[in-house]
Amino acid sequence: MGRKTKQNKITSPELIAQINPKNIRLMNDFLDYLRSVGKAESTVKAYTSDLHIFFVWVLQNADNKYFPEISKRDIVAYQNWLLRSNENSPARVRRLKATLSSLSNYIEAIMDDELPNFRSIVRKIENPINEPTREKTVLTDEQADMLLDYLTERGQHEKACCFALARYSGRRKSELVRFKVSYFDDENIIYGSLYKTPEKIRTKGRGVNGKMLTCYVLSKPFKPYLDRWLAKRQELGIESEWLFPDKDEPTQPLPISTLNSWAETFSAILEVPVYWHSLRHFFTTSLAKANLPDSVIKTIIGWESLEMVEIYKDIDDEEEIGKYFQDGEIVGQKQTNLSDL
Repeated sequence: MGRKTKQNKITSPELIAQINPKNIRLMNDFLDYLRSVGKAESTVKAYTSDLHIFFVWVLQNADNKYFPEISKRDIVAYQNWLLRSNENSPARVRRLKATLSSLSNYIEAIMDDELPNFRSIVRKIENPINEPTREKTVLTDEQADMLLDYLTERGQHEKACCFALARYSGRRKSELVRFKVSYFDDENIIYGSLYKTPEKIRTKGRGVNGKMLTCYVLSKPFKPYLDRWLAKRQELGIESEWLFPDKDEPTQPLPISTLNSWAETFSAILEVPVYWHSLRHFFTTSLAKANLPDSVIKTIIGWESLEMVEIYKDIDDEEEIGKYFQDGEIVGQKQTNLSDL
C-alpha cells in the first residue's frame, strides 16, 4: 500500500544486446565522461538505465537508428509512448528526456570534430505538463505515535528506531543508513536538545561525494527508541559501527531496499501510503508549528535556501493565520525552545 512509482519491465539483456553497436559505444563514452567529471556512481547508473530504455525503444520503433540520426518526430513518438503506452508520469518523462538532452550536450561539446553538424533537438520538443500523479501523505502526530507504539510493543526496535530517526531529523532514507552508533554519544548533544554528528554525512548533491553535511537529531524524543534498539543490538551481539547494519555484512550499512520494504510494512499498519520522504515534510512541519524561525529550520536541515522551508511545510493558510487570532483577539506566538520539542 506504499506510494508506488510506475515501473515497467522494458529492457532485458537480450534486447540490450540488439541495440545498435554505435549507440552502445556512444553511451559508454558518455558514461565514462560523466565519471571523469566526478558524477556519483548512482547518477551514472540512473543515466545507464534511462539510455537503455531509450535505445531499446529505438530498436523496436525507430529502425535501431544511430542517435545522431534521431529526428524530432522520433522524440515526439518516444514521449507519446512513455505517456500513453508505458503510463509514465510527466515528471518521469521529463527526467528521461533530460538524459537525452545531456547526451546531446556531450556530443556537441566533445564530439564536434566527429559530428560537426549535430544539433540537439530534444529541447525543441515541448515537455508534458508536470502534474502530480501520486498521492501525497501528510502524517499526523497521532499516526506517527501509533506506528512507533505498534512497533515497540512488538519488539521491532530497529524499525522503530529508524522511523524515529527520520521523524526527528528529517533526513532522507539514503542518509538514515549512514548514521553511526558513535554519533549518539551524550557528548554530541548540544544545547541539551540536539544530537550533532561529529563528522559530516554524505547527503544528496552533485559530485562523487554528494553534499557533506553536519546533521542534527532532536535528542529528547528520539533517545527512548535509540536506547531500546541499542539494547537489542547488544542482546544480539551486533558490534557494527553502523546504527543500522546490513544483516549479512555488518561492516556495511543496511541496504536501501530494506528501508523500502519497511515503508511497505508501515503503510499496511497505518493503512495510508508511508514513504520515507514524507517524514522530511513531517519534521519541517513540526519545527514550523513549534514557531522556530525559518532560518533556524533551514540550518538544521541543511538547506541553502529559505524557499525549501516553504516547500516542505505542510501548513495551510487557514492554520497559519489561525495561530495569531483567537476569540476575536490578535494573539502573539512564543517561539518554542528546541528542548521542548
